[in-house]
Amino acid sequence: MNWSTQITTLLGTAYPIVQAPMFGVTTPEMVAAASATGALGTLALGDLPYEKCIAAIAATKRLTALPFAVNIFVNSIPEVSENLRSHYSKVRSFIATLAHQHGLEVELPKFEDIHLTDYREQIAAIIASECKIVSFTFGNLDEPSIALLKENNTLLIGTCTSVAEAQILEASGIDIICVQGLEAGGHRGSFHATAIPRIGGLSLLSQVHDHVDKPLIYAGGIYNARTLLAAKQLGAAGFQVGSLLLKSRESALLDFEKQHLSQVKESDIVLTRSFSGRFTRAITNTFIKIVDGTDYILPYPYQNKLTNALRRAAKAKENTDFVGIWVGQSIHPYREGSTGDILQELIREVEEATGC
Repeated sequence: MNWSTQITTLLGTAYPIVQAPMFGVTTPEMVAAASATGALGTLALGDLPYEKCIAAIAATKRLTALPFAVNIFVNSIPEVSENLRSHYSKVRSFIATLAHQHGLEVELPKFEDIHLTDYREQIAAIIASECKIVSFTFGNLDEPSIALLKENNTLLIGTCTSVAEAQILEASGIDIICVQGLEAGGHRGSFHATAIPRIGGLSLLSQVHDHVDKPLIYAGGIYNARTLLAAKQLGAAGFQVGSLLLKSRESALLDFEKQHLSQVKESDIVLTRSFSGRFTRAITNTFIKIVDGTDYILPYPYQNKLTNALRRAAKAKENTDFVGIWVGQSIHPYREGSTGDILQELIREVEEATGC
């Protein structure tokens, strides 16, 4: 297979493969290992504040001089109101009681103690750190941010979950569009937090390819040669892999979480707002079953901030019923070993399948 595409040209990589920005799973070591294979490593900054963005980027640069991307969340921040404060207090009390009932002692943050990050401060950190590839999700960057990043010769990769979102990104001058299928693990990259498009990946990819004139990266269910080549056939010039790397040596998942992956069945993988307030594809557990469909869900990012402490307490006790493990719909024997070995094995499979 000829790996040279518009994506490799733009990114400066040997392969059009992108390591997914899995916030909470990706580590600087994973990013460096992915880039070392000739793929594009992606450092997930999520909603980290300025200082932590600077530190994470610096830690990654100490490990690699090769190109890597940074990924940020560009969600809108809910307006503070008495209704929001009251709802937060109600959910906080509910989660505290639930945790106690299940043997988890946790101190949940008060409303006034929560820090919310404006993505513009992350952009300042990215520019200060001289990162030249930025991907983003949960919406589109505002025009001044796009202009500022372009002035600093930054390549921009936006995420879409519908044709309409892809067209918005194209009209804004975004360089590359990542098409996220419904089967992808982790958070939905949809512009709207709750009214998400529910479009299967291959159908979406084909439609986006027909409607926009930008190089496309496909994300959702790629774990072997067949799935990668199917995406290529439908118009993808790049291929993003995430769940494939969950059990890698560099993954931030703990051993008990990695072991839990080996037991997952297709019926265990659900879309849920219970942990973060935005739809996430994850392995179902007690917390999800209790909270989904109830009023005990705050808008993102408040729900996410509130459940972070719960998840940390559950990790400390190796309790899979109260941790969030994001995973895509493609069930497969999650590969172990280094990130580099896993990606090189995927590359070899594709080359063997295509005879070159």
